[in-house]
Amino acid sequence: MNLTQITAFRAVMDSASLSAAARKLGRTQPAISLSIRALEEALGLKLFERQGRQLIPVPEAHYLHAESGAILDRLAGVTRTMQSLAGGTAGVLSVSAMPGPAAYVFPHFIANAIDTLDQVSLSITSRSSEQIAELVRSQSIDFGFCDAPLGPLQGDAAPAPIPQTGQTGEAGEAKPAAEAEQSYLLDRISADCFLALPEDHPLCRFDIVPIAALDGAPMGALQARHMHQKRTLAAFAQSGARFRQVIESQTFLPLLQFIRTGKCLAVVDPLSVINDRPQTGHDSRVVFRPLAQPIRYDYAILSPRYRPLSQVAQKLRSGWMTHLYDLLASIEAAPRWEEQSSPPPISLPVSGSDD
Repeated sequence: MNLTQITAFRAVMDSASLSAAARKLGRTQPAISLSIRALEEALGLKLFERQGRQLIPVPEAHYLHAESGAILDRLAGVTRTMQSLAGGTAGVLSVSAMPGPAAYVFPHFIANAIDTLDQVSLSITSRSSEQIAELVRSQSIDFGFCDAPLGPLQGDAAPAPIPQTGQTGEAGEAKPAAEAEQSYLLDRISADCFLALPEDHPLCRFDIVPIAALDGAPMGALQARHMHQKRTLAAFAQSGARFRQVIESQTFLPLLQFIRTGKCLAVVDPLSVINDRPQTGHDSRVVFRPLAQPIRYDYAILSPRYRPLSQVAQKLRSGWMTHLYDLLASIEAAPRWEEQSSPPPISLPVSGSDD
């Protein structure tokens, strides 16, 4: 018994004659008759009594009619689901982002992206960059958004220190990622950081703040081993400015609370600027200014190398790449793609070799 035979059988049961069934299926009447005979032979059972040109179904035929309807309906449902999966409008999605973007920017994008996709099942988590890297390395999620790792993750072909992160950042020097085949695919984007300061601070008079003007100012900072903190200290040293740290935090978000009360200033990543506005509205009391001597911040979109992404995951990942670039460009953070795992389906600016 096959689907062609079942389809012909149902058409005969639902039609007034063989010719009507043939027209319904777009087949010839002899082909329909042949399918019915083949079905009867396969079952070892006569399904119709032939009275002249009419076929009268036997009681067993009515049972098969009911059961075959469920089979064909199920097949149609599977077909529709597979077509939805192929079109990226259905599927199961598992993603993760570090705490800062996970507070607003990342889930806001995901929510809007799947707003019309009723058949998408989503798991979204907030993890440290280290944890996200491990999830991707173990092929456990579709993609993650975190700080760019400096080298291969633990367990890859070339050993490297485990990244130490809070909201963002990696610590320790590692071998370049290109030295070994990694268990993840990486897309790395960099952008300019901003100075966050209280709205009534004297430095607000600057449209662009020189780092030298921060000499001896009370500063909030990430942990000393954080790559962002290393870059910040290097920029201060190059400008001849003393970095006076008064508060240390694992992430940027707590620092903004102390900035609001006038306790300190801080050099923050560009997404903290974007995150702050929707959460505080017009009562932020924090002003963000670009720095005259730019300090770059590196983000990464990590995807598992050995777990093929579903169509919906590919669409979401590609969409997030585009959205992220547009967000960073909207605040004039000079975003630049530094590394890409493969040519994206849309045109994205990529850093040149002279950078």
